[in-house]
Amino acid sequence: MAGKFDLKTAKNGQYSFVLKAANGQIILQSELYKEKRAATAGIESVRKNAASDKRFERKTAKDGSFYFTLTATNGQDIGRSEMYKTEVSRDNGIESVKTNAPDARVDDQTGS
Repeated sequence: MAGKFDLKTAKNGQYSFVLKAANGQIILQSELYKEKRAATAGIESVRKNAASDKRFERKTAKDGSFYFTLTATNGQDIGRSEMYKTEVSRDNGIESVKTNAPDARVDDQTGS
């Protein structure tokens, strides 16, 4: 089973998506978008940019946790990971995005 994008409507009426691995774990979360078409474009940007290691920025939080962001070619963040306890776990998360994003189907849960 491949990964999937869950496209949802937030309580404030904006749109967001998460990328889930084949096991159902969330591996990347988007920002909020005002329009559904912008969120859909964000999904396509994740698919396109996930193949390039240089699009992933490896970061450390103030509390010592590790996470990453995925950026588009214009430098804008298009997704952020959960917090990881180790650098190895974070790097495994990046590999999971690279593996799952390109062929992930979209589960449109917006009802529109």
